[in-house]
Amino acid sequence: MTSRALRDLSERDALRLLAGVPLGRIVFTRHALPAVRPVNHIVADGRIVIRSSSGTMLSDEVASPGAVVAFEADDLDTDLRLGWSVIVTGLAGVVEDPDQAARYKARLRPWLVGDMDQVIAIRPEIVTGFELVRATG
Repeated sequence: MTSRALRDLSERDALRLLAGVPLGRIVFTRHALPAVRPVNHIVADGRIVIRSSSGTMLSDEVASPGAVVAFEADDLDTDLRLGWSVIVTGLAGVVEDPDQAARYKARLRPWLVGDMDQVIAIRPEIVTGFELVRATG
């Protein structure tokens, strides 16, 4: 097996890769402990956007103004041992502007049944990412 190395991604490249996959994981706090949920998402206007239903655990914990969350997505090939991973940490909140929320809803089709009436945006504060590449030398 060929050796592998980690190569850091720029913020721009990390967000570009994040925008290219349909599924990620949102990490939030529930009862002072970390909780993780897979969600489909888009990257729009420099933010990660997800949808949720009002009154759900995710909505209750993430839709409150100033909720600190992390968002992770990756594309890793376990056979070739190549790929990338991106983690974004930032503040989440409900998109209050009805026009903006409608634009996001038109682009982001939920995978789950139900109303999914809330649009939640994560404003990146810290963006880190790496690529797992073949080592040279």
